[in-house]
Amino acid sequence: MSEEGFEFEYVREAFETNWIAPLGPNVDAFEKELAARVGVSHAAALVSGTAAIHLALKAAGVGPGDTVICQSLTFSASANPIVYQNAVPVFVDSDEKTWNMDPALLEEALKQYPAAKAVIVVNLYGLAADLDPIVRICKEHGVALIEDAAESLGTLYKGRYTGTFGDYGVYSFNGNKIITSSGGGMLVSENGAMIEKARFWATQARDKARHYQHSELGYNYRMSNVVAGIGRGQLKVLERRIARKKEIFSFYRRELEGLDGLSFMPVNDFNEPNYWLTCIQLKGSVRPLDVIEALEADNIESRPIWKPLHLQPFFAGCGCVGGDTARGIFENGLCLPSGTNLSDEDLERVARVMKKIWQAV
Repeated sequence: MSEEGFEFEYVREAFETNWIAPLGPNVDAFEKELAARVGVSHAAALVSGTAAIHLALKAAGVGPGDTVICQSLTFSASANPIVYQNAVPVFVDSDEKTWNMDPALLEEALKQYPAAKAVIVVNLYGLAADLDPIVRICKEHGVALIEDAAESLGTLYKGRYTGTFGDYGVYSFNGNKIITSSGGGMLVSENGAMIEKARFWATQARDKARHYQHSELGYNYRMSNVVAGIGRGQLKVLERRIARKKEIFSFYRRELEGLDGLSFMPVNDFNEPNYWLTCIQLKGSVRPLDVIEALEADNIESRPIWKPLHLQPFFAGCGCVGGDTARGIFENGLCLPSGTNLSDEDLERVARVMKKIWQAV
């Protein structure tokens, strides 16, 4: 059956059984299938990964004025929910080894901010953070750990799936992720009571009463049965997607590794990434903008690395421990075309355009 066939099967079932509105059999099944796939006990299907981070913070007891430690080198959705809760973000730099949160600087941040309520670690571009020391440090300081695995579904850290190390894990099924339900996210945890509470908050916190009664603030965050059907179909081809992403990374490394000043994102012995995006660093005479513009002239899209949050105008004034490593990765970084629908000919075209840049230098 084709990749699309799985999705159509579940969506058609939703229409035929008239389960179009939020909730339904696909939602229940998607939660169970995703949880089983990554090896966690409980999951709640939501409208986005951002919503999942928001409810994870709420479940961790984060409220107005509380401090939350967050990785700086990430997309803003990792930190925006901190502000939703009227809490205060403090950012932590990455290390060169993983491009993710530096455990030593996390330790320093928790000493500077001993009242911090939670830590948000990110597995950037499908690369696992060095999770063991981060988990240990959070336990020693008594803070909740939220693992943002929005980009790392299927990534392994020491043989265990990312998203399952923290008190709460977050996945995204946005249109650009390794599998997509067109939108959507998942909150996972071993804490079944808090996942059930998250479901309650996500359905407008409607009390169990004959009439409409609300004793807490709620949100319209639950995934629809149709969207969940797409997600179930996509989950069936996750391994195929990861395999193709790895082929793309291997192709670029084989073709481009010798170019002056060019290096690839770090892949460590403890980390088996999903290779969501192939990212490079350019520290020679050829700069990221040179590559972006050359590819653009040939109608090929590439993108910069995420701009660190401690450099973002909205978060100006927030605390930051370190910052130079994240800044350097951003200033020297580039995301190459990495979609699983790229043909070998497409990849060869990207490599050919890039090589011409170095030949002209």
